[in-house]
Amino acid sequence: MDREWNDNQPIYRQLRDRVVAMILDGVLKEGDPLPSVRSVAAEYRVNHLTVLKGYQQLVDEQLVQSRRGLGMFINAGARNLLLRGERQKFLAEEWPRVYATIQRLGLKADELLNGDGARRTPDKTTEEKEEER
Repeated sequence: MDREWNDNQPIYRQLRDRVVAMILDGVLKEGDPLPSVRSVAAEYRVNHLTVLKGYQQLVDEQLVQSRRGLGMFINAGARNLLLRGERQKFLAEEWPRVYATIQRLGLKADELLNGDGARRTPDKTTEEKEEER
């Protein structure tokens, strides 16, 4: 996990988001234990209640389960649950902005799909072609 915190969100939320990213990236898999609250608090120099609050959000979202005396573990199906939620969130919140930018810049599907749009010189717009005539 990254040791830097930003001021845009509470630290417990950033901890939660980092664990979510680790699950989505496959770093943490179903059945894997989360690092202990105490070890995370010590390593990142945050209050253990902050870590506990971030972990509790994961429990509330049914992504992890607490096993008394053993710690917290990634639930079966957590990654699929996250993928559904994150995809929905992306399509509702981020995609409209991305799509608007694509439209504004006049990007074409092949430029986006090939991923080489930044390396090529952009095609001339209709206006530029008419000015040349």
